[in-house]
Amino acid sequence: MNIFMIGTPRSGSNLLRLMLNELPRIAAPHPPHILQRMMPLVPNYGDLDKRENFARLVDDVCRLVELNPVPWEGVTLDRAGIERRCRRHTLLGVYEAVYDAMAAAWEARSWCCQSLANIAYLPQIEAHFRSPRYIYLYRDGRDVAVSSRKAVTGEKHFYHLAREWAATQQLAIGMRERIGPSRFFSVSYESLTSQPELSMRLLCKFLGVRFNPSMLEFHKSDEARRAAESNEMWGNVTQPIMAGNTRKFLREASEEDIRLFESVAGNVLTTLGYDLARIPRGAKRIISDEDVGRFEAENRRLKEEALRRADMESLMRLDRQTTLVHEIRLRGQMAPPSARAIT
Repeated sequence: MNIFMIGTPRSGSNLLRLMLNELPRIAAPHPPHILQRMMPLVPNYGDLDKRENFARLVDDVCRLVELNPVPWEGVTLDRAGIERRCRRHTLLGVYEAVYDAMAAAWEARSWCCQSLANIAYLPQIEAHFRSPRYIYLYRDGRDVAVSSRKAVTGEKHFYHLAREWAATQQLAIGMRERIGPSRFFSVSYESLTSQPELSMRLLCKFLGVRFNPSMLEFHKSDEARRAAESNEMWGNVTQPIMAGNTRKFLREASEEDIRLFESVAGNVLTTLGYDLARIPRGAKRIISDEDVGRFEAENRRLKEEALRRADMESLMRLDRQTTLVHEIRLRGQMAPPSARAIT
């Protein structure tokens, strides 16, 4: 069984991954974001039916995994073995083979990919995998925005965060309607933290596996410790679930930021069952081009500020994968035109 977690970052996906990882039949490693990082680079490899081109793609994907900030403990990615596992000579084929090899090393029957960015590649996932399952994890977008401002990467202005959050939720809601409940499970961060056992029992029923009480003790695992050590933003995964970690935006966001977020994404908030706090339902603020220009400038400033205060050790771990992606991009630019795929 192939399981894909989708949604928006800062919604509790590390928490949910670690809980799932406590199930003996499911392997849920920290994600190297294979599709997000590699899909734009596929044209650089040329014709993947050519052995040397496909072998290079396999090697690069394996290197990306090996540079992951949270290592895949006990997993050795033998390039020839990964090639043999591939059902198709495509990036999706390599992605599947790498996760299958990880699950085999961890003696699990199924795997879960935590890369929330996979929501952008659902048509490709649907076309490649046999009846994949989806876990849609969502959280109050205003709390997502508050948390995202503290992260090293990503958008920082509430205007940009609201647009990004709303677009992602609309994608997920649309896919939920098309796929149906047999392969699509929705759970909110608020339910996960306020009723963790009930949420996990319902999820286990959806996945066809037995609930394990150790799912609620995820914070004691070695995997939780490794995640916390790799990035200060994930430090809370070594603590028990924080049941009151909701509606933080009322304390940590300005009145203007809340109004702006609700004006941009209010209809999506209400669709997901969240009450609006500062504007009437259905109300919208008129945002001018001048406003957007100011938001852009402030967003850039906030991003620069986040990088300045970042933990350098955590940043260096992320930079290793960024450096690899840059290397692959340069390699493609230096290749002769005849060696590149036509897009």
